[in-house]
This record gives sequence, C-alpha cells and structure tokens, in this order.
Amino acid sequence: MDHATLALLTSRRSSKPMLLAEPGPGPAELERILTIASRVPDHKKLAPWRFIVISGDARATLGREIAAACAAEEKEPPSEVRLAGEAKRLLRAPLVVCVVSRVVENPAAPEWEQVLSAGAACFNMCLAANAMGYGTAWVTEWIAYSPRVKAALGLAANERVAGFVYMGTATETQPDRERPALADIVTYHGQASGR
Repeated sequence: MDHATLALLTSRRSSKPMLLAEPGPGPAELERILTIASRVPDHKKLAPWRFIVISGDARATLGREIAAACAAEEKEPPSEVRLAGEAKRLLRAPLVVCVVSRVVENPAAPEWEQVLSAGAACFNMCLAANAMGYGTAWVTEWIAYSPRVKAALGLAANERVAGFVYMGTATETQPDRERPALADIVTYHGQASGR
C-alpha cells in the first residue's frame, strides 16, 4: 500500500493564489506535471483538453488584456483600483496554467464525458504539483467566461476554460475546511437505509 499517496490525497488542500510565491515549478517539473495532468480517463482518446502555460512576463501581458476586458465588459465603469488589480491578477503566483476544455465531435464520446475529462486533467495537475511540494489553486473566476479573455487566449468556438491552475510555493498552510459527512452523501442502491 502506498501510504504517501494516501496521505497526500487525505490531506491536500488548495492554496489561495495570492499566497503562492516563488519558486514555482521549473521547466522539467512543469513538463512532468503536464504529462501527469494528461493521464486521465479519455473516452475514445480524443484529448479533449489542452494547456496554455502563462509564466514570466506573459502573466503581465495577459493581465493587461484582462484589465481591458474588464473595462469593456462591466456594466458600470470599473474603478482604477479594480483595473490595476485585474492587470496584476496573474501575478499572484509564479506560474499559471490555463486548462482548456475542447469538445471534439464524436458520437461515441458525449460532450459531458469530454468536459469531465478536462476537469480530471485540472485535478491531476494539482495533485502532481502538490506531490512535488507546490501549492495550487484551481479557479475560474470571471475571466474564464469573458469573451475578450477567451479571444486573448486564442480559444476556438469549441473551447472553453476549465480552469486556471495557479502554482507556487505556499507561504501559509491553509486550515482544513469542513467536509461533508459520508452519511449525507452516500446511499447504497437497493437498500432502504444508509447501508
């Protein structure tokens, strides 16, 4: 029995993006993380996801696009403080990977299965980075749904953002949060009670 894997799965916790500092994963570590992220259930081997790595100066460049999208898409003009914050959004962590869900037309692989596969890729990415000692935050936020941000990322019509995975060294250990009681979420088919 692999106790280290079970310990990771039992104790892992998301970090807040603003609490992820340098260092982030290096090139070889990132390659391994992305390789592990792609090892998920994938009915019909469609690879219904892809990864956009946002690091270094590219975080600030895309941040300016995010601020411009905020200014253009908000119903009320955003404040200068808000726009400055949006421009720095991706600078909260050393590395951000945008996981793109892309639906491939295939009658044998329903869209829902492909979307679930992209979600699994997000979580595998988090687990791989966590196993290497890095903190992660898998978030969407408004930018995942912004037409202008999607255009800046080069998303096609059949693509959408499954999440932005922020990675870095956690500067604080997050307290565990309350988890659902199994009695509230587990039933046994064909049995009248919880057993």
